[in-house]
Amino acid sequence: MGGGYHSDCGEHRPGSCSCMGSRMARFIEPSLLLLLLERPAHGYDLISRLQDFGFGEGQDPGMIYRNLRRLEDQRMIRSEWDTTGSGPARRFYEVTPEGRELIKAWTDTIRLNIATLNTFLDRFGKLGL
Repeated sequence: MGGGYHSDCGEHRPGSCSCMGSRMARFIEPSLLLLLLERPAHGYDLISRLQDFGFGEGQDPGMIYRNLRRLEDQRMIRSEWDTTGSGPARRFYEVTPEGRELIKAWTDTIRLNIATLNTFLDRFGKLGL
């Protein structure tokens, strides 16, 4: 998980504490792959749809585009310029066969993480705190 614990925050409540790292740092990667598997898209569309995974307003669009570029460099996605319609040309992204394999691996990892987190939550729940 991203971020660290800062005892001077004073707001350590789920959803309101900015210092506890409520997201996994690399969760953007499987999120982008999933969205592109649902349908190939432009960057702006992906930024909008990422809100479903907790990447909300105020998210740095540059971070999204850097991840798209990295995934493309790794051949997990490919892009081409879309020059149709009015306005400037935009990149149109889609998942490659290698990207399909990567999201399957991510899915296995996420399932394992869910099981581990559920074990943690069950044990914490037994403490009655």
